[in-house]
Amino acid sequence: MDQQTLKTAPGTDGALLTADDVRAAAARISGKVVRTPTQHSNTLSAITGADVWLKFENLQFTAAYKERGALNALLLLSEEQKQRGVIAASAGNHAQGLSYHGTRLGVPVTIVMPNTTPLVKVMQTESVGGKVVLEGESFDEAYAHARKMEAELGLTFIHPFDDPHVAAGQGTVALEMLEDVPEIDTLVLPIGGGGLASGMGTVARAIKPGIGLIGVEAQLYPSMYNLLKGTNLPVGGDTLAEGIAVFEPGKFTSKVLRGLLDEFLLVSESRIESSLALLLQIEKTLVEGAGATGLGAVMANRELFAGKKVGIVLSGGNIDTRLLANVLLRDLARSGRLARLKIGLQDRAGALYKVAKVFHEHNVNIVEVLHHRIFTNLPAKGLLTEIECEARDREQLETLVSALRSAGYEVRQVETD
Repeated sequence: MDQQTLKTAPGTDGALLTADDVRAAAARISGKVVRTPTQHSNTLSAITGADVWLKFENLQFTAAYKERGALNALLLLSEEQKQRGVIAASAGNHAQGLSYHGTRLGVPVTIVMPNTTPLVKVMQTESVGGKVVLEGESFDEAYAHARKMEAELGLTFIHPFDDPHVAAGQGTVALEMLEDVPEIDTLVLPIGGGGLASGMGTVARAIKPGIGLIGVEAQLYPSMYNLLKGTNLPVGGDTLAEGIAVFEPGKFTSKVLRGLLDEFLLVSESRIESSLALLLQIEKTLVEGAGATGLGAVMANRELFAGKKVGIVLSGGNIDTRLLANVLLRDLARSGRLARLKIGLQDRAGALYKVAKVFHEHNVNIVEVLHHRIFTNLPAKGLLTEIECEARDREQLETLVSALRSAGYEVRQVETD
């Protein structure tokens, strides 16, 4: 990591956003958004070797911090702008936060989404008062249409991240964290477009000049990382952290962050998945992929955070239930508690019974059995059996596999990665 590159790069302008902007936003939105708790996690602290404090932004009404910036921007509109209404391009948390608070304030809100947006996201936005317009096959096309409607209808465009009023609102997250736990010495900042990190970093550095500010992006979407560090890593793919999956970071936010970050980390998909599952299992709290990236960074870089008092933002909790089920089952597979074994058998009576006896002897539960007789390279009198099973832990599973091989069976475990 080249810290000097981040701190001395040209274009840094400390006046772009100030701590006073964040404090003014805090006063403006006070009582209108949830003042979410910042709580210590004994278990995560023991696991990571850091002193871990969690900020539960997934407990906002729309389950994400985005409400803060959207509300601050709405409250700064002129009366004429409020009457005409606002518009945004978003298929995520910004759409819901803007729609909810716009409706509450009597400001008409139009949200442009791509035609490919899942119906559940359309319905969630409409349920809190937003008018949804579907246009284009990509976010870029939806964004262009929103800008066109802005000009044609005289609406005010509120950007999801590249706006100082939005960033100031998001910065109130750090203000609350440091009011509640002044001893925090390191903040982990999820970064997509950069609004949350810009606001939080600005006010945190003003309150505690020596505080560590660690930026975190999903490994598949290192757009801000590339911009600030001068790299050319590929950007794109199916990330669980779609809330921070941004192809082009903000122009305003990138200027702010260039002078703030002490370190910038990328987090793998498997680490995001395991962190999401860990938060559900240990803290009994549900986060979306973007909300798990902070913990993922700490888990993957323990030496960097060891012994520090680390603040982690659980930025949102909006995740599709089917996707959540997949993540949890994949985590069980990675931990060795759930496995699929491919076992070669003779196609004769009693063959499966003999294999099942080995599972029984080792107290491993059989969940599902599949037979393959055609699509296999075994002899015609052979078959391939796939057995999905549930074990207590990886050691028990490995003992089972050894026993099967000792009994003469050819066994192969299907990997999840």
